[in-house]
Amino acid sequence: MSARLDLDWQPHRYEVRPWQQRSARGPRIDRTVREIRVSLPPLIRDLDYPMDRPLAAMTQACAGDLGHLDLVHGRTLRALNHLQLRTESVDSSKIENVDASLADYGRALLGVGANASAISMASATAALTRMIRDADATRRIRSEAILAAHHDLFRRNASEAHRAGTYRTTQNWVGGSDYSPRDALHVPPPPETVPDYLDDLFAFANRDDLPPVVQAAIVHAQFESIHPFIDGNGRIGRTLIHAVLRRRRATRHLTVPIASALVAHRERYFAALNDYRAGNARTIVAMLAVAIRIATSESWKAATDVVEIREAWGERAGSPRAGTPLFRLLDLLTEEPIANLALVRERLHLGEDDARAALAQALDARVLVKAPRSRRAPVWLARDVLDEVEDLSTRIVAGSRALRSD
Repeated sequence: MSARLDLDWQPHRYEVRPWQQRSARGPRIDRTVREIRVSLPPLIRDLDYPMDRPLAAMTQACAGDLGHLDLVHGRTLRALNHLQLRTESVDSSKIENVDASLADYGRALLGVGANASAISMASATAALTRMIRDADATRRIRSEAILAAHHDLFRRNASEAHRAGTYRTTQNWVGGSDYSPRDALHVPPPPETVPDYLDDLFAFANRDDLPPVVQAAIVHAQFESIHPFIDGNGRIGRTLIHAVLRRRRATRHLTVPIASALVAHRERYFAALNDYRAGNARTIVAMLAVAIRIATSESWKAATDVVEIREAWGERAGSPRAGTPLFRLLDLLTEEPIANLALVRERLHLGEDDARAALAQALDARVLVKAPRSRRAPVWLARDVLDEVEDLSTRIVAGSRALRSD
């Protein structure tokens, strides 16, 4: 755990509860566990968070930077938001040790053949998109949206599909043994308490009298402490950060890849959640503020890069006239850098012959390359944009590590 600070938040309480293992599997020591120590978070709906001046300045500054980026590029550069969404989903999955190539991830987004990790990453993108859109449309953080996002995350997972979109009804735990909460790092509250804890959390998340960055950090940490799902809590919990920021209009169009900064310090991130449970919320609030600051700064460069990529494509493709299928395809590829014939026809409202001709022209101009292992169901990659997805993540990770080492 990180260095202990003075308490600035109500710490979790702990209670000893009886335990009986339901399965006979696992080592004998797990089958002999009779008691567990569960964590009981505070109720937070009416709590305020007093900040010292440096932390208040940090959260205000990062929110201002985020709002400026959104104001300048949010309406005019839709491609930047698509790029950010992909970067955020990929790196949020990496925190959970789920990783795949961008080509496989793209195939999963298109619904064509992909491995389990790629499907999981694509499902995380769908969950994130749903949460942000719902918060934007309803101006609320809603249980219905969280359950739908969880369903998006696991509906394509054969072993978890039966639990997709449902809160847990059994005790879970983090770390330790696979068979019992023995030596667990965190044992969340009992399942019968989850509905009341979530009602309390939603009440806090829908307040308008807290700084948005502080509110997002605490909502995330409280959600992770409640751990209301058997699996997927981390990825859904990180979508909540973006949902709160969108609901509070800290950002109206863009989704900066905060997870890219968190994955740079995975152990520190988990330690910050433990600090929150100990009554030190400052650690996670400060960590989120720094993550937003770095992700926002690097997204400015990404915005410039996307514009330059599109201009270079136009030159390589012979400067097609506005409104032609090729011109429109080049615009689309800045948002959808992994495409197949069906996507191009659907998004550009083209017949099959026109869509094929535009793809062939983009291929000839070296805007596109054919994805490996896509002979039967061809998939094309806009490598320049995919490289920018990877580069944005790399820059944020590097910036986070450099800042920590200063």
